[in-house]
Amino acid sequence: MSGPPAAPRTPSPINAARALVAGVPLAWLSVFFLVPFVIVLKISFSEARLAMPPYAPLIQWAHAHAPVLHAHWANYALLFSDPLYRDSLLYSLRVAGGSTLCCLLLGYPMALAIARAAPEYRHLLLMAIILPFWTSFLLRVYAWIGLLQDDGLINQVLLALHVIRRPLTMVNTTFAVYLGIIYSYLPFMVLPLYANLEKHDASLLEAAADLGARPWQAFRRITLPLSMPGVIAGVLLVFIPAVGEFVIPSLLGPASQLMIGRVISSEFFENRDWPVASALALLLLALLLAPILLLQRYRGRELPA
Repeated sequence: MSGPPAAPRTPSPINAARALVAGVPLAWLSVFFLVPFVIVLKISFSEARLAMPPYAPLIQWAHAHAPVLHAHWANYALLFSDPLYRDSLLYSLRVAGGSTLCCLLLGYPMALAIARAAPEYRHLLLMAIILPFWTSFLLRVYAWIGLLQDDGLINQVLLALHVIRRPLTMVNTTFAVYLGIIYSYLPFMVLPLYANLEKHDASLLEAAADLGARPWQAFRRITLPLSMPGVIAGVLLVFIPAVGEFVIPSLLGPASQLMIGRVISSEFFENRDWPVASALALLLLALLLAPILLLQRYRGRELPA
């Protein structure tokens, strides 16, 4: 004998609130990320033309009112055949990788010192890290031009101390690009490292010391493994924007070495070759997705452990 029919389920206020909380950022990403991505993807398979807009329609209608797809793979083939794009991409990866390594070597001791400082001084130290963000990014880069010029403050100090005999050429060099990126993105390395190191249990280091471990051994076996999520987060926060950096190489870098951001800008605004620029932007996005997926896989393995 069957029972009474089940009453229809009504959505609870909690489920509706969860759907609203998840739906708002999802709608935001769909409008401001997914839609522009689809537009750039469409342009990357188009053919460049001297018109407005400067590319041919990807889908054209035939006489029988049937859509015909005109996809051109030549834009992507050009990226791998032309040494300009290959060299600029390799140069960008090299500069971003070296800058990220320098930020890690500088930022880890800074974050560790802040995490182990007295609680009343931590806010002041963090304020010193965040304070440069109160100034415009463009103004800070322009300030480095004044510091690195032949008659700038750095050369004047070195000449006064008799360290050098003639001014050093530092502006419009790869060294200036490294210096600008390290200075600008160092806080992005320090902050996630501090957020991780500040949560470590100090009793673990005390137990290691009681068992005879030296400070370096305790750091290598306890602090460093526990801080790997912060290291990976800081590396990604520095490496990903540094690869596509445009302002710093344009103001401080040499004209002979182009990073990928300057190449994309010149293709869009100077050469008016939007399909090639779109293909280059998507290739860069595909390369940057690899470390993000590795981070997700690492976190997926870390959570069950």
